[in-house]
Amino acid sequence: MINLLGIECGATHTVAMFEQDGEVTKTEFGPANIRLIGKKQISQLLRKIAETFPNPKVIAIGMAGVRTCVDQQNLHKVIKKTWPNTELIHTTNDLETALEADSNRKQISRVLVLSGTGSCCYGKSKKGSTSKIGGWGHILGDKSSGYEIGLRALKACVFYLDRDDTWSTLGQRILCRLQLNSPDQLIDWVAKANKPEIADLAKEVFMAWLKHDQIAIDIINAAASTLAKDACACAKKLTSKTDPVRFLLAGSVLLKQPKFAEMIAKNIRTLRPGSQVGTLKKESCWGALELARKMAKQSHQYETKKLIKQKSIIPIPDLASLGQAPTEQRHPLSTNLDRMTLDQAIELFLNEDSQIPAAIIKDKIKIRQIVRWVVKAFKKDGRLFYCGAGTSGRLGILDASECPPTFRTDPKQVQGIIAGGSAAICQSVEGAEDDSDAGAEAIRFRGINRDDVFIGIAASGRTPFVWGAIWEANKCGAKTALLCFNPKIQIPQDNKPNIVINPDIGPELLTGSTRLKSGTATKLILNIISTMAMVQSGKVIENLMVDLDPSNTKLRDRAIRIVQQLTNADEKLTLKALEKNKWNVKKSITHLKK
Repeated sequence: MINLLGIECGATHTVAMFEQDGEVTKTEFGPANIRLIGKKQISQLLRKIAETFPNPKVIAIGMAGVRTCVDQQNLHKVIKKTWPNTELIHTTNDLETALEADSNRKQISRVLVLSGTGSCCYGKSKKGSTSKIGGWGHILGDKSSGYEIGLRALKACVFYLDRDDTWSTLGQRILCRLQLNSPDQLIDWVAKANKPEIADLAKEVFMAWLKHDQIAIDIINAAASTLAKDACACAKKLTSKTDPVRFLLAGSVLLKQPKFAEMIAKNIRTLRPGSQVGTLKKESCWGALELARKMAKQSHQYETKKLIKQKSIIPIPDLASLGQAPTEQRHPLSTNLDRMTLDQAIELFLNEDSQIPAAIIKDKIKIRQIVRWVVKAFKKDGRLFYCGAGTSGRLGILDASECPPTFRTDPKQVQGIIAGGSAAICQSVEGAEDDSDAGAEAIRFRGINRDDVFIGIAASGRTPFVWGAIWEANKCGAKTALLCFNPKIQIPQDNKPNIVINPDIGPELLTGSTRLKSGTATKLILNIISTMAMVQSGKVIENLMVDLDPSNTKLRDRAIRIVQQLTNADEKLTLKALEKNKWNVKKSITHLKK
């Protein structure tokens, strides 16, 4: 038999189960959540496991916090680096592994109802589709978790102290558990407490609940009601209300508080009559091992199906087109860049940049059309969106961020979207640009519609995140454009932007470094689009920014000069008009002309 390794990583601990010749060995390690610890810490944890179980042929791992395909891919890379000889690797979240631990695997839709330190509901239909409610972490979610129960107890105790001048029995229990002498000391304690420490207070809430403490009763009743409703909502996403569903209660809170679990089961049966409700009999780490067993049985077929399932349906240019892009070619004049004198290199860089405008002017008609789109969008209260990864994304954000101070626009009017989100503005986010589904999701959650204009920016023309965004923007009816520097790019027939701006600026002097000529050309084009759209929208008189936002000393001085130049008023009168109109330059000009 081949060696199998199943790993489940949660907020409180990690459990690894190793099967060799039918014998199973279980060992516990430290906690792991992909959202809360970095790649380095994950790598260190896996190395500890590798020292204990060095030669698995199959690995299945479920880790808390894993939500996207990129999360799975990043985790896969760390595992492959730790166990380079392991051929079959399955990465997922700890919810799938918990569901797999259910020994009753009849053809029936199942919903895992999890309440431990955190909480979540995760379901899988008999056809294999999945649904999820929760899993957002303790700040955004974790409803009815140990953490929320503990936190609500703390808040309720101090609330009733303030309102009624009474310190509840539940409050007394909490102070005793924490070895604190007064409610005031809770302020310092809670400021330093972590998620598990606050979740640990749930034990006192349940003890008080069993003693008929009214505050505890209110908290536990609300928690049970919420968790049951979420469980049934999760089931509703999977199947019709009349189809049978098996609900599995799991997590330390539900397994260690059987009366609470009974209350939730009763609520579920009331909301969804005929439902099967039971507790998860095996530890969820057994699900990770079960996944490894399935992979071992299905081997190649399993991996093929898995890859097909994860592949996005969004059409993007073939990877081969990337190698043909000018941005990936070597520039013949800079092959000895490392041996040039500084003077020679400076002249070469400036000479290359001087050729960019001639390449851009060939797309003048397309740029003009986009400007007209944007002007029309602004008149309808529409928006302009830039979207890119890396340098392209940062340049879009830069242009968007300059519009409010320069033209007094609402920050929502011109928006920049970057693969990986805000973290990617200052540093690289691994794998973010390769996720086309994430690009589509970013557009969907910005609410883009037919009144908006979308510009995807990708120097090579192939960035999957950008193509995913184009796909969704097209579906939403927005005007779409692609800005790239690859004349050889093959545009997917099923995912065409309305306009492609594609200047031929040739290879970069530093091969592949698109922050150079591609970045310069991008900045020039975005400058033209946003500036001329604002000019056409009446935010410029002559060549003066009459809608700037004078938010600092320099800009206030400029505002005074602009008003004087357009009205010939003296400085004293100008300053008075600006102050009266709250430093709105355009209103001040109108006021003085009257």
